[in-house]
Amino acid sequence: MPHCQTFIDILRERGYRITPQRELIISILAHSGRHMTAEEVFGEVQNQTQALNIATVYRVLDLLHEEGLACRNDLGEGKIFYATTEHGSHIHLVCRQCGFIVDADFELVQPLEERFRQQYQFEPDLKHLSIFGLCRQCQKE
Repeated sequence: MPHCQTFIDILRERGYRITPQRELIISILAHSGRHMTAEEVFGEVQNQTQALNIATVYRVLDLLHEEGLACRNDLGEGKIFYATTEHGSHIHLVCRQCGFIVDADFELVQPLEERFRQQYQFEPDLKHLSIFGLCRQCQKE
């Protein structure tokens, strides 16, 4: 079963009404295989129907995030990106000067995760993490 259908089934089980608008937005995000801004999702929606506005896109993306089915990340420049939880755990290294983004190995934060648990009895959510700094090229300049 495609994970967009899984998400729809989960929302239905949790008592949410599945409208055609919700189904379309979930499908677009789930099948994109990448991070998308609400505006990008809206652009894809507009390719299929004009009967939906950007506020609806934001509400559905927020619902997915609140229900733990999508993550929300700021990858710089004030843009919020969404991806389904099926996208997997990873780290974004974001250059604050040029905006270059590198996906880093998630295993790098696992010792940090464990340390938070042991030292602070805190369960961190590091499955989708953005770390800002300077890329190699910008360091040279």
